[in-house]
Amino acid sequence: MESSLAFTDDGAAAAVPAGMDTGLHPADFARLAGILTEEVGIKLPASKRTMLEGRMRSRIRALGFEDHASYCAYVFEGGGLAEEFIHLIDAVTTNKTDFFREADHYDCLRDMLVPELLRLRKHETDPVLRVWSVASSIGAELWSAGMILDDIVRSGRRFDFTMLGTDISTSVLRTAVRAVYPLEFLAPVPDVLRKRYLLQPLDGKRNPTARIVPELRGRARFTRLNLMDSSYPLDGKFDVAFLRNVLIYFERDDQEAVVRRVLSQLRTGGYLILGHSEAPVGSGLGLNQVHPAVFRKEQP
Repeated sequence: MESSLAFTDDGAAAAVPAGMDTGLHPADFARLAGILTEEVGIKLPASKRTMLEGRMRSRIRALGFEDHASYCAYVFEGGGLAEEFIHLIDAVTTNKTDFFREADHYDCLRDMLVPELLRLRKHETDPVLRVWSVASSIGAELWSAGMILDDIVRSGRRFDFTMLGTDISTSVLRTAVRAVYPLEFLAPVPDVLRKRYLLQPLDGKRNPTARIVPELRGRARFTRLNLMDSSYPLDGKFDVAFLRNVLIYFERDDQEAVVRRVLSQLRTGGYLILGHSEAPVGSGLGLNQVHPAVFRKEQP
């Protein structure tokens, strides 16, 4: 996530002619913020009202409402909340993510985590490692991990792997599934991996993009998940879980609850990878830290 729930201030509302839309009323903002905090744990302070106001405009126009007030009336009094909830989530989440963000974690995956996981599974003829990008955003974190894992396989280590990406936002999941990105966004991918795992664009194409190769896409699936749910509908057999740069947007009690639920989905001996700024959460829960912001799940 890489951070699936980061906020920015770049969504300022556009100028509106006098007598038309007067913007998002503070009372309506407070109601929206309260719903989002309760349902998905997103903290939305008053300073974000202008940001949300700007980001709601395209949805308001798409539905044919005249202004924020009429849209909010539809949401709160007109029975529109259920339909609009996912659009509101998309409006308040800016999924800041990059390929190979916090690159030392990918080095750790290659040099420490995979060798140790394979040692623990040495009794298996063809072990399958399962990696989970918990707040996967548009997929950059998951595809970065996939490149590393496949490269290890190509080096001669015998194992297979699958990947799961989850996020609260359906719009970013659509991007992750399509796996097409602007070339400039792919700049952090090392050259050797770029040549192997990216389908390059045709020469001279405007706004050039590249797509993750089908060999990796075939190993991944993406699904929607609300981290605030009391339990996650997964099978609890993951070897590595990336939970990076998302906990900072939750209250302390919710941070710990989310970490415990993610840990419940890891095998004993599996690894939880937090963002560097979130490492104190893992340390505060008494987890065994094996590398900066990397924790091993021990025997209960």
